[in-house]
Amino acid sequence: MIEILTATVWATFLGYTIWYFTLAKHYAPLTLEEAQVLWKIHKQNAKCQSTKWRKIKKGGKIVGFECECGYRHIQKRPIAKGTPAPNIQTNVSAIYKKLHKT
Repeated sequence: MIEILTATVWATFLGYTIWYFTLAKHYAPLTLEEAQVLWKIHKQNAKCQSTKWRKIKKGGKIVGFECECGYRHIQKRPIAKGTPAPNIQTNVSAIYKKLHKT
């Protein structure tokens, strides 16, 4: 019985971890200009003839837009994101300059 319970707990933990790192996202705020540019890109790509769009707000911030044609864009970002890799070339250059005092 304990083996089944342990296996269930680990499977649940593994499922939650996979969900958290791959699917869990939160709303990312946009500026008004960014929303307008994204709407213009939508119009060009979809050859949309609409002339109006409306802001989609969450928590008082713009997170997307909705076009007259029914297209909706909501900006989301993963909750857990990796840190950017260090620029090795910059670090090597800085070390080289420091060692050779140039």
